[in-house]
Amino acid sequence: MLDISHINNVKTCLNNSLYLLQCSLTPHFSSSAFSYNNTMDGDNKTFLRDFTLTGLFTHSKASGFLFSIICAIFFMTMIANGVMIFLIHIDPHLHTPMYFLLSHLSFIDMMYISTIVPKMLVDYLMGKRTISFISCTAQYFLYMGFVGAEFFLLGLMAYDRYVAICNPLCYPVLMNHHICWMILASSWFGGALDSFLLTPITMSLPFCASHKIDHFFCEAPTMLRLACGDKATYEMVMYICCVIMLLIPFSVVISSCAQILITVHQMKSAEGKKKAFATCSSHIMVVTLFYGAALYTYMLPQSYHTPTKDKVFSAFYTILTPLLNPLIYSLRNTDVTGALKRVLARWQGLHCVTGEEF
Repeated sequence: MLDISHINNVKTCLNNSLYLLQCSLTPHFSSSAFSYNNTMDGDNKTFLRDFTLTGLFTHSKASGFLFSIICAIFFMTMIANGVMIFLIHIDPHLHTPMYFLLSHLSFIDMMYISTIVPKMLVDYLMGKRTISFISCTAQYFLYMGFVGAEFFLLGLMAYDRYVAICNPLCYPVLMNHHICWMILASSWFGGALDSFLLTPITMSLPFCASHKIDHFFCEAPTMLRLACGDKATYEMVMYICCVIMLLIPFSVVISSCAQILITVHQMKSAEGKKKAFATCSSHIMVVTLFYGAALYTYMLPQSYHTPTKDKVFSAFYTILTPLLNPLIYSLRNTDVTGALKRVLARWQGLHCVTGEEF
């Protein structure tokens, strides 16, 4: 028979050994879990930290003057584009494919300037420079969607002018109501695709170096400069998207305008030449202003960029261009000025009739 006391001694030794093993391993796992949790918490805090925007306004005496100018530009942009949309909607003479697309161009201009300028103006008045991670992501998402839609729409509007001038007999077929809605849907789809693709890629990068954005809004190149780690994949995707968004529509515009100029040169009617050249030159001016600044911002290597240049070019195509678009298309277009005169004459006539009644 086995000695019961011997068995009890063996059990006691085994229990002591297991206890010592548990004590030796527990601190290691506890410290690892603690370290892991701290690291994750730190990453989340770093990832979700607020950003600081340096903005366009400095603390100098000229900042108030610059604020007044940008404020005036913003309200003039909203009014000018709103008037364009109103005239195109109310005047039957402007119910054509070109003005249908132009009204949506004005709508896009109003939307994407509203994602940037109001916050910048409010921050200046409140003395605030911060933007939360969620707000920065939302601004980035909306801006990329609206500006991408405008890139594609300007390219497709050049096709509309090409058909109208080079193939006028086929224009009712090639630019019917169905085609116009397809052009509009394609522009919005391209902008939305660009936004849904680039926003997660850019905003999922670890911003561990600095959260100070040397810009006045959350723009893609500036956000990429703040990110740390390997950015080669993200820069390649960004470059491919920019080629699709910028170079392809810009190539369509250039080729369409070249064909238009050749056709205009061969025209015999002086009046036809003047009208066709005015329409084409207006579109070339808009495209040059918009695409030129965007090509610098998104296509040139980072070695050519400085914070000051980035702010100037970005302000040019995000703040000035939405104001210049309706002015260029309206002041150089007799159809739009004629529609404005008809609306004003109708309003004055109604006002006179109302005054006589009272």
